Amino acid sequence: DVARVHYIGDEATGAGYRLAGAEVRVPSPAEAADTFRRAIEAEADLILLSADVAAALPRDELEAAVLGDRPLVAIVPDVHGRHPAPDVARDVRMALGIEP
Repeated sequence: DVARVHYIGDEATGAGYRLAGAEVRVPSPAEAADTFRRAIEAEADLILLSADVAAALPRDELEAAVLGDRPLVAIVPDVHGRHPAPDVARDVRMALGIEP
């Protein structure tokens, strides 16, 4: 059984993921949330989000997805190194008062 991997982000980074067999989507900021939800509905096993796309998603939806079990969701830097991936897990720990 082959894992269903989706990359949602910029075209240049997506080209590399496409070569590796991922389904690639390059949404506008306004389309980011709908594109992300469609990847979840498509029963992707792994969803890779660029930092730009992650920033365009509703914060609570992103946090729930990253902390959830299925699908696995990861925020990855773009190929140009412009936007490092945010540390969502640290942000959640801070919100819970676990980390200063």
